[in-house]
Amino acid sequence: MFGVLEGTGVEVLDQRFHRIVPGSARVERLWTGARWSEGPAWFPAHHMLVWSDIPNDRMLRYDALSGQVGVFRQPARNSNGNTVDRQGRLVTCEHGGRQVTRTEHDGSVTVLASHFNGKRLNSPNDVVVKSDGSIWFTDPDYGILTDYEGNTSDSEIGRCNVYRIDPQSGAVTIVTDDFVKPNGLAFSLDESILYIADTGASHDPANGPRHIRACRLGADGATLGRSEIFATCTAGLFDGFRLDVTGRIWTSAADGVHIYHPDGTLIGKVAIPETVANVAWGGPKLNRLFICGTTSLYAVMTHTNGAR
Repeated sequence: MFGVLEGTGVEVLDQRFHRIVPGSARVERLWTGARWSEGPAWFPAHHMLVWSDIPNDRMLRYDALSGQVGVFRQPARNSNGNTVDRQGRLVTCEHGGRQVTRTEHDGSVTVLASHFNGKRLNSPNDVVVKSDGSIWFTDPDYGILTDYEGNTSDSEIGRCNVYRIDPQSGAVTIVTDDFVKPNGLAFSLDESILYIADTGASHDPANGPRHIRACRLGADGATLGRSEIFATCTAGLFDGFRLDVTGRIWTSAADGVHIYHPDGTLIGKVAIPETVANVAWGGPKLNRLFICGTTSLYAVMTHTNGAR
């Protein structure tokens, strides 16, 4: 019999989810006080999580050893999505800066992408680094629609695309231009698929997309081919998401975190009392899921591990 595990906030919808979260697990609220939490990224060497508070124009950090939260960077050019590259450097999408940057080990900031064909990007949203060092990011227009998450401006490109930054030349290319509002993204374990969320329903609730698409990579590993809808959100919109070591997708939704088997079946949920924007695996064994709710940072221990 499946259902809500008493007192845990975990809902089992499929037997394949039954042993993923321990029965003793509790969702912890680690901190609150943000306006819109986003883009968590884990730094194992520092036992630290960094995430964005977009409207407050700051990045925050959680020290997992002390439990303390402080400001990592402010102003932060309305940073949104973050990730860590293969050299342990922070890669950040900036709404205010309309660019993708990398924070070097000495603290200096390098701009990786700000234009395409001479035109400014809209407002880079989320980012992932492939094993070959290439950087892939989404560029919807959320950060230029109002001054709340960035700066009101017209789109110079006129579309919301997904881009790739070449690891050798730094050249920026479009990998897909047929999304309404491309948002979160992540590679499958073997990097044969790039999963991309489309949150077009945010501004067209009746007809806009609210799904994750699975896009096949071309033989060159640098382009995208055919795609299909992997899952459609049943509560609000998918935003950011991450995979675990078995290829399950743990994705944000309006009522918490939804967990999908690689075959597209929704197998379980972790209930959170506010809209979730993004998640990240952390802890020494990558078995602690950090969850960015609207105003707060949450965490839950699991019986699985995040994909490295």
